[in-house]
Amino acid sequence: MSEAVQLKKNITLFQGVAIIVGIIIGSGIFVSPVGILMHTKSIGLSMIMWAICGVYNTLCALCYAELGASMPQSGGEYVYIKRAFGDYLSFVCLWINFILICPVGIAALSLIASLYILQPIFPDCAVPPLAERFIAICLVWLLIAVNGRNVKWATRVQVVITGSKLVALALIIIIGMVYFGKGSSDSFQDTFEDSDYSAGAFALSFYSGFWAYSGWSYLNFLTEELVNPNRNLPLAIMISMTTVIVVYLVTNIAYLAVLSPAQMLQSTAVAVTFADHTMGVMQWLMPILIAISVCGTMNGTALSMSRLFFIGAKNNHMPMFMSMIQYKFMTPASSLFIILVLTLCFQSSNDIWFLIEMEGFGFATVLTLVFAGQVWLRYKEPNLLRPIKVPIALPAILCVVSFALVALTFYQKTIESLLALGLVGVGTVFYIIGNRWNTKPDVLQSKITSVNIFFQKLFLVVPQESEKDLNWD
Repeated sequence: MSEAVQLKKNITLFQGVAIIVGIIIGSGIFVSPVGILMHTKSIGLSMIMWAICGVYNTLCALCYAELGASMPQSGGEYVYIKRAFGDYLSFVCLWINFILICPVGIAALSLIASLYILQPIFPDCAVPPLAERFIAICLVWLLIAVNGRNVKWATRVQVVITGSKLVALALIIIIGMVYFGKGSSDSFQDTFEDSDYSAGAFALSFYSGFWAYSGWSYLNFLTEELVNPNRNLPLAIMISMTTVIVVYLVTNIAYLAVLSPAQMLQSTAVAVTFADHTMGVMQWLMPILIAISVCGTMNGTALSMSRLFFIGAKNNHMPMFMSMIQYKFMTPASSLFIILVLTLCFQSSNDIWFLIEMEGFGFATVLTLVFAGQVWLRYKEPNLLRPIKVPIALPAILCVVSFALVALTFYQKTIESLLALGLVGVGTVFYIIGNRWNTKPDVLQSKITSVNIFFQKLFLVVPQESEKDLNWD
């Protein structure tokens, strides 16, 4: 019997945990403590905000676990929004991920990783921009190539990278606890002094923490490739989120055992400043471990998002060639290629951080749609099999909070938010032409078909098959 050309169930529970932890623990814990402390203005309140952000993201992840277990298809939030609200809003979700969240995130992370890789080589001067850009391009090419070649390779790379970032955090925690044990606890005196309890401070610090915990939803994009998803998806989410919350809180304590709040606020990368104060001649090791950590987030994002675009193309929301599988390697090679092209485009932009701010608006918008859809599905499809079922109040509250974040982002980052809305408008034009315009002129349809055939030949991709489509010998 021939083997079906389709995505395979290769991702185990352990690898699922590694993917989530590997995506979440990226540059956030090495940089974000500054953002939270800057807005809360006290150690005690900053620690509370870290815990609140962790709990909030865990509750979001539990809602996603219900959706993933009841609709065990790759595509994550795109599939859930489509089931609840239909075609157009699911396309909006897909487009936001396609044009903002995925390529902008990978591009920025590749530049951050490149900077840390080169920092030990240029300890006393600025890293040359050309060298930084070159290393960033090489990193993206390498990770896309690994993902295009073999899913098992990509997940094994993620396991190794996750191990590396946990080593970096273990070094920070062990050194910090040694300092703490020797009596270095000045930072923990009067921990709530000068706290800023204003709504604006809470909102801005929450935003920094929310970004540091982001990535928990990406395993839902890989559900079709997850072994026993009804069991392993919620388990992977809970194990991962518990691990990350504990690690984040202990790491912050370790930072403060060595650095004063003023030293943290003056640092652009807290972990590097920490290493400069504690690791002596081995301080070069920390930037390398951080770079590896950031590469883990890039790898997990490419692995997950390529499946989202693959599913979207199968629903005629992306070009047809993106819905095809590389016949030899059984990977969505064409979707990975598009991610590569968009990422390289954003890498060449001088406004990459400006675009990253738009990403926050997009992600909060997607979450609002997901939780609203989850509430609506309880009434629309009450008999849908839900192996995991959270109280209906939970997604309802999270929907309100997410919408408040959208409104807050629009208020604080008006230009970025308007640009994001403009990009959604551009996507809507493509949606009308590609999905709704069913009577295209023959000349235009011929051009579209030619493009699909070109990419099909270029990547040797074919439509995914089911077992029943195979011929028995």
